[in-house]
Amino acid sequence: MGSGMARRLLVNGFPLTVFNRDAAKTKPFSSEGARVAGSPRDAAEDADVIISMVADDAASRALWLSETGALAAAKRGVLLIESSTVTPAWIGELAGAATQRGCELMDAPVTGSKTHAANGELNFLVGGSMEALEEARPLLAAMGRSIIHLGPAGSGALMKLINNFVCGVQAASLAEAVVLIERSGLDRAKAIEVLNGGAPGSPLFKMLSARMCESNYTPNFLLRLMAKDLGYALAEGKKHSLELATAANALHLFKRSIDAGDGEKDFSAIAEQFRRSAQAPH
Repeated sequence: MGSGMARRLLVNGFPLTVFNRDAAKTKPFSSEGARVAGSPRDAAEDADVIISMVADDAASRALWLSETGALAAAKRGVLLIESSTVTPAWIGELAGAATQRGCELMDAPVTGSKTHAANGELNFLVGGSMEALEEARPLLAAMGRSIIHLGPAGSGALMKLINNFVCGVQAASLAEAVVLIERSGLDRAKAIEVLNGGAPGSPLFKMLSARMCESNYTPNFLLRLMAKDLGYALAEGKKHSLELATAANALHLFKRSIDAGDGEKDFSAIAEQFRRSAQAPH
C-alpha cells in the first residue's frame, strides 16, 4: 500500500523521501526520483509532511518514537499523517507526542486495495483538525478518490476498524456459504451468481467470492492483518461496553486459518479451513 501511495506522490510532482524496514523495497524508488533514507529519522529531516503506512501499533510506535524514529527529526510545524490501521488509543498517544514536538498529527487510514493505491483510488478516513486536512488535501487528492473528515484525531482510526471488522465478518460468512454450496451439490457458479446479484452482493463480496472459487490467495490484504484488525475492533468495542460478538466469532475463524498456515495469504483464504474439514465429496 505504501509503495503505491508513494508512487502517486511522485507522478504528481511532489518531492519525496522514502524509508522501508525492508531496504530491498525502496531500491526502485531511487531510479524513480525519490531519495531513499536509511532510517525514519533520516527520512523526516527537512520534511514538510511525514506520512506513515505500516502494519500495526507496534510498527507505528517504532517508526515514530524509537531512537531512529521520525518524530525526533521533525521540524516544528510539520504535519504528521498516520495512514496505518492502528488503534485510536495509539493515535491519541502519538498526537500528544506530536504536540510536545510542536507538530500536529492527523490520522488518515484508507479503504481500498493495493490496486487502488497504485491507481490513486484510495478512500481516506480522516481524523484531525480542518486546518490540518486542508494542508494535507493536495497530497491526499494525489493518492485517493475521496477524503472524508470524520472528526477529531482518532476518528479516522476508529472508522477504519469498524469498516474492517464488518469486512472480516462478511468474509467469514461468505467462506462458510461457499463451502456449503460446494458440499450440497448446488451448481456453484449459478449459486454465486444469485448471491452476487441479490441483497448480499457488494464489491467486496464479488471480489472475495471470485477468489474463493478460484482458490486464488495471492495477497491483496493479508489474512493475519485482518485478524489483527478484528482484535483491535474488539478491544475498542469493550471500551464502549459492546461485545461485538460477530467480530469475536470471525476472529476465532481467522485465528484458525493462521494456525493452519494461511496467515500470509489473502484473507479470502479463510475458506480453506472449511474445505479441509470436509468429509463428504463436493
